[in-house]
Amino acid sequence: MASSPIYIGTPQTWQAALSAANTNRNGTGTIVDVVTGGASGSRLDKIRVQASGTSSAGVIRFYLYDGTNTYLIKEMMVSAITPSASVEAWSGEWDCDGLVLPSTSWKLRASTHNAEAFKVFVKGGNF
Repeated sequence: MASSPIYIGTPQTWQAALSAANTNRNGTGTIVDVVTGGASGSRLDKIRVQASGTSSAGVIRFYLYDGTNTYLIKEMMVSAITPSASVEAWSGEWDCDGLVLPSTSWKLRASTHNAEAFKVFVKGGNF
């Protein structure tokens, strides 16, 4: 155990695009790497997902990959929305409260249930 606290040394904002449909919950199928852990690890604080256009009822799924196995850790429900000049496109946030990727072998991955375009933004940093 460390004798003094460790803080983020390099703030980061990671991003990735999702668009391929994947109805699996078991870590198989098309899954996009969003964040790869830094050499000394990374802390993730908040995740924002933004639809790029019309969305239908579905799910955004987040997975942890430890270098060998992929684990489903969060599902974010997507509402059916047709954006216009008076209706915002769907968006959602997950306050992941300091989720840590211990090393470069760990990754945060994501997928979308429906073949629709989304951008994923992650706020955090590397130790």
